[in-house]
Amino acid sequence: QVHLVESGGGLVQAGGSLTLSCTATGNIFSANTMGWYRQAPGKQRELVATAATDGFINYADSVKGRFTISRDSGYLTVSLQMNSLKPEDTAVYYCYADVVVGGGKNRGVDYWGKGTLVTVSP
Repeated sequence: QVHLVESGGGLVQAGGSLTLSCTATGNIFSANTMGWYRQAPGKQRELVATAATDGFINYADSVKGRFTISRDSGYLTVSLQMNSLKPEDTAVYYCYADVVVGGGKNRGVDYWGKGTLVTVSP
């Protein structure tokens, strides 16, 4: 089975930093795209940042210049360095991966982590 294991959430004051990490485990042929989405209270889940193995990186406008997403050399771990955090960044952050399993003959399937809470105090 494929599992996405997240870490790094917590409580931080405005202006501070946190780093989120997510590792994909299981019968994985490839994970073309990995990244992070978040869901704030009363809001829909929204994209934060994604990174593909071909180098394409996508950031939400609200985090550009503050957050940096990266993939490890094995392309099974994704990290999100979050700087200059704002109270409006408070949300549950979910790791995302587009995973091709097994022998690599099928299209990618979306997988989600359980979420890690990031709370930014004023």
